Amino acid sequence: QVQLVESGGGLVQAGGSLRLSCAASGSIFSINVMGWYRQAPGKLRELVADITSGGSTNYADSVKGRFTISRDNAKSTVYLKMNSLKPEVTAVYYCNADINKGSYYGFGIDTLDAWGQGTLVIVSS
Repeated sequence: QVQLVESGGGLVQAGGSLRLSCAASGSIFSINVMGWYRQAPGKLRELVADITSGGSTNYADSVKGRFTISRDNAKSTVYLKMNSLKPEVTAVYYCNADINKGSYYGFGIDTLDAWGQGTLVIVSS
């Protein structure tokens, strides 16, 4: 069993900051890409940012310069620091991880695309 548990969401005023955390646990050999997605009411889920195990990052254009993704491989945890928050980023934020549950001669196998349950971020104007 693999589980992703998010935390850090909440209500914040425009211009404020939040830091989301997502910890993976369970039967994990290694984790490839970890990322954050969001889904606003009436909209499709979209990528916010992701990060490889080596630390390479990718951001949606709308958050570049304001959001920072990072991870602690030893803790199987990914973070999203969100600064200068605007009401339009209000959404449920989901953690995603590409998890290798087993290994074969040192290579990760039995890969699972895992999702967290989501954490709500509300930015008030």
